[in-house]
Amino acid sequence: FRSHSAPQRPRSAACGWALRLLPAPPAPPNHRRQMASHGFWSLGGENAGANTGSQSPSTHLLPAMDGDTKTMTFLQEVVDILMAYIVESFDRETKVIDFHYPNELLQLNNWELQDEPATLDDILISCRATLKYAIKTAHPRYFNQLSTGLDMVGLAADWLTSTANTNMFTYEVAPVFVLLEYVTLKKMREIIGWSDGRGDGIFSPGGAISNMYAMLLARFKMFPEVKEKGMSSVPKLVAFTSEHSHFSIKKGAAALGIGTESVICIKADECPDDDNERNVDSCCYSGATAGTTVYGAFDPLIAISDICKKYNVWFHVDGAWGGSLLMSRRHRWKLDGVERANSVTWNPHKMMSVPLQCSALLVREEGLMQSCNQMHACYLFQQDKHYDLSYDTGDKALQCGRHVDIFKLWLMWRAKGTIGFEAQIDKCLELSEYLYNKIKDREGYQMVFDGKPQHTNVCFWYLPPGIRYMEDKEEKKKRLHKVAPVIKARMMEYGTTMVSYQPQGDKVNFFRMVISNPAATFEDIDFLIEEIERLGHDL
Repeated sequence: FRSHSAPQRPRSAACGWALRLLPAPPAPPNHRRQMASHGFWSLGGENAGANTGSQSPSTHLLPAMDGDTKTMTFLQEVVDILMAYIVESFDRETKVIDFHYPNELLQLNNWELQDEPATLDDILISCRATLKYAIKTAHPRYFNQLSTGLDMVGLAADWLTSTANTNMFTYEVAPVFVLLEYVTLKKMREIIGWSDGRGDGIFSPGGAISNMYAMLLARFKMFPEVKEKGMSSVPKLVAFTSEHSHFSIKKGAAALGIGTESVICIKADECPDDDNERNVDSCCYSGATAGTTVYGAFDPLIAISDICKKYNVWFHVDGAWGGSLLMSRRHRWKLDGVERANSVTWNPHKMMSVPLQCSALLVREEGLMQSCNQMHACYLFQQDKHYDLSYDTGDKALQCGRHVDIFKLWLMWRAKGTIGFEAQIDKCLELSEYLYNKIKDREGYQMVFDGKPQHTNVCFWYLPPGIRYMEDKEEKKKRLHKVAPVIKARMMEYGTTMVSYQPQGDKVNFFRMVISNPAATFEDIDFLIEEIERLGHDL
């Protein structure tokens, strides 16, 4: 890169090597004005916004005697702060992020915990400051993660869930939530294609844990004695997966004692070779991916299921990212063969925009989770209760305490209907196709892989004019590797948008654009292209 003499922002010692931000052309005047003066800033700072005028501590709130009035006043103030933040989050004239380096942010506010209680006004100031510097994941131009957007019904459900503040281990402490989990998991199994929605399932703390559940069940199904006698009682096991599968497959193997070296990664577009075939006898698990994290690719589920059936191997489909396409009549063909799976991971908190966290593991064999995981804790799972004990679902979980993740999905499903989710998912895929068509032949852009994306992942390089026509391929590659990180840093400095980037194998850093935000529009895609070019044309 060409050298610049512009002053550099201080960096955090925690940031590792110093990334020198190259000054991009200034933002358009109207955009600078909007970022600087928009009303969102009323959320932050010690003198910002209204307050309760109360120096009372939180001990004056309920359950304190006569604490109802103070509680209502305080919570209304919190709701007002949240509502202001929500409205701002959907306003394209506001920043996606008010970025500060860690050392700067630590100095901007007093985040330390004190021995003495803070006043309610201080608590409200902390609420405002927290949201002021938070990422606005609902912003229509936030594309950084697979989980984006903010659904109002889902948010309301999350508020209700926190207010109920219960646990999912037994029917007696979560009667409605347990029933809603039963109903919703059955519906999801029906959509997968399992007869009458039969089977089992659970909501877990995320797709990584759902995938580990699947590997745990696969091992138990093959060697049930491992539950009591441990790994010394079974032969050396292996697991098959794709080279582009999620890292949680190896992490699960490490956690379960199978070992990361025993995870055999099959190269993309290749079938298992003779050496792999010889390992099948000791294989307890074969995982396919429906929607890979980076490329959004779908493994050939039918072909993989045929091999698993031939050798009697557990067939798991990681549909954390792509599973929601089952809701779309236009796109569910990409998961043809998923009905053959023994287990499926499906994360509604991604393409369905259910508030985090909401991840389901669906299992075809009923009762297997209970046999694998139950420990008969008599203080929770008494066998002489006065209701149907099958609704005490906690003993089939690895956790004891389990958060209520079901209500937000169930309430959103009631609000939208299946056709509403279908329309939402189809729109996101239309936007990704629009982006792909806009840049595939545009000067300065190069696609990472050939062909139309299968999911909303659009992977590309932006080549600034300064390196676009370089003849030295090695030097060009070296400089291209630095482009995406600098553009991303500038995006965050200006707060205009956020898109992820990463290298992959021998490929240098490229942008991975994903669209799961229901608020995004075609105009936001146009803005993204223009912003990348504005921020990167001098590199």
